[in-house]
Amino acid sequence: MNPIIKEITAHQLKKDLPEFRVGDGVRVHTKVREGDKERIQIFSGVVIARKGSGIHETFAVRRISYGEGVERVFPLNSPNIDKIEVERESVPMRARLYYLRDREGKAAMAVKARRNETAGAGEGAPESATSEAAAG
Repeated sequence: MNPIIKEITAHQLKKDLPEFRVGDGVRVHTKVREGDKERIQIFSGVVIARKGSGIHETFAVRRISYGEGVERVFPLNSPNIDKIEVERESVPMRARLYYLRDREGKAAMAVKARRNETAGAGEGAPESATSEAAAG
């Protein structure tokens, strides 16, 4: 991106955004205007894509509503987004999860859960103990 445009749009970027990646379960709180009233509407689902950079960055969220898949693309730095909550973290093996569109039922929201780093150190011991018991 042009450095001049980057400098002009730098003050419009949101600073309070949480860290989230593709595959994470999120709740997006959006401002909805109905007549002269304004309220907050929550759209929760799985992040299936993140695109762009800077002021133009967007992310797509997918959920199943009454048996139909619903996708919505949000500009990350939009003033209409009140806040973003990360419900569930995961470790996908792809940058875009468009393959979830072809799945049905519970499999449509199935993404591997992110493992805890401290649990990784303790996992080696039970495996070696079970393999020794099987051998002996």
